[in-house]
Amino acid sequence: MKLRALEAPRRAAGAAAAQAAAIDRGYLARFTMGNEALAQEVLELFAAQAPVTLDRLRRARSDADWQQAAHTLKGSAAAVGARQLQRWAELAERVTSLPDAEREAQRALALSLIGEAVEAACRQIGQMYAP
Repeated sequence: MKLRALEAPRRAAGAAAAQAAAIDRGYLARFTMGNEALAQEVLELFAAQAPVTLDRLRRARSDADWQQAAHTLKGSAAAVGARQLQRWAELAERVTSLPDAEREAQRALALSLIGEAVEAACRQIGQMYAP
């Protein structure tokens, strides 16, 4: 599935999508078996590493580098319940299979969507544990 096909529903969702929780706290509680200290540790690790992995995705020069960074983001997002980020990263993994003429535009769109999702997740984590 092309990312472009998801652009219209994304815009249509508008402010409602922007207000949706970037992290599924219920999933995270199940994943950490209700251990809030563990949840905080996992989220803080995610918040530290997600921007680094996003940067790896931005700097990817080969299809293998792109796929590895996208796959890492997908897995990390899945582990903390960052569902939207997980979906965008999963689609980004497939960008390398597109014809050359479409690949760069789809990579740019993927980076934009993933960047927004990483920012939203990190912002929510920051708000959860703000002093």
